Amino acid sequence: MSRTLEEEEIEDRPPYLHSMIAGGIGGTTGDLLMHSLDTVKTRQQGDTHIPPRYSSMSSSYATIFRQEGFRRGLYSGVTPAFLGSFPGTVIFFGTYEYSKRHLIDNGVHHSLAYLAGGFIADFAASFVYVPSEVLKTRLQLQGRYNNPFFSSGYNYRSTVDAARTIIRQEGVLALFHGYKATIFRDLPFSALQFAFYEQEQTWAKDWVGSRDIGLGLEIFTGATAGGMAGVITCPLDVVKTRIQTQLNPHAVALPPARATNLQQQSASPSPTRKSAKTGTPSLASEKVAQQRRHISASSPSTSVRKPGSVNLDTSSVITGLKLLYKTEGIAGWFRGVGPRAVWTSVQSGTMLVLYQALLRQMEMHPLAGDNDGVPVV
Repeated sequence: MSRTLEEEEIEDRPPYLHSMIAGGIGGTTGDLLMHSLDTVKTRQQGDTHIPPRYSSMSSSYATIFRQEGFRRGLYSGVTPAFLGSFPGTVIFFGTYEYSKRHLIDNGVHHSLAYLAGGFIADFAASFVYVPSEVLKTRLQLQGRYNNPFFSSGYNYRSTVDAARTIIRQEGVLALFHGYKATIFRDLPFSALQFAFYEQEQTWAKDWVGSRDIGLGLEIFTGATAGGMAGVITCPLDVVKTRIQTQLNPHAVALPPARATNLQQQSASPSPTRKSAKTGTPSLASEKVAQQRRHISASSPSTSVRKPGSVNLDTSSVITGLKLLYKTEGIAGWFRGVGPRAVWTSVQSGTMLVLYQALLRQMEMHPLAGDNDGVPVV
């Protein structure tokens, strides 16, 4: 039985180029399709207002659309999302297929190979998608430029302006701010997603008795794999979002006009910072403070701060999880779990259904240099 399973796995292996192209197109399509829901999730998780401005998924979606529109509201941050998604998923699927095959060929159990392959592939892709994730998350939280409806502390004119401002005020490494939190979330998510998916695909093929399981089961296996992985890793997603959107609490309280002034002044040379001995902050330090945000851990379900609530000023995922649990309980860990479950289910289903469909098309019409569809290792 194990030999038969091994033979089936080898037979199902597509060429690496096919996997990379199909994965890139499928992953990017899924990301862009669900971007508006991701914006709602980001607003819910990054909202530090008391009481929160965004509660349920449906009301948050309607509020953002009504106040800020589609392109500048629900689809804010879509440009960096696209620029990071396609190359990131191309790298991911190429690395995943290579890692999985190498591990299986060396005697590693299939389930463990799927888990390890997801970890390795996501780590390889993280160097591309994390900077785009930082830009995307901040622009999603900001919404439209000079947004009068939501005070996020950010006020970028465009993706290019956001990148330039972050690099100028916070340094290049700021584009990797929350890198540890991001891979803490995404590595387990990808590992679980593909372990669930590969196992569900195996069960579905055994049940149907064919490699072609049909569109219904393709959608079901892809959506449930992503949805289950998304729910399990939601606490890590909350911490990641709050770390990447850190701002000074005083900056959050600034009116939009003041935030705009700070943004406009950033175009001129920054004056030299005063000595720490004077105790007087310079304009440069004030502008940098505008971009750095303590993570609020106050209760999302009451109109006043819970007794003992604290501000999270940490880049530690473990510390963030502990403080969120202490101040908000389990509800804090799973804030935004509804949009995340829907987003990961639909995104995963879209990506993996398109992935399989494109692989079948390329199997029938091999690309030039594919050696008639034979995998090239």
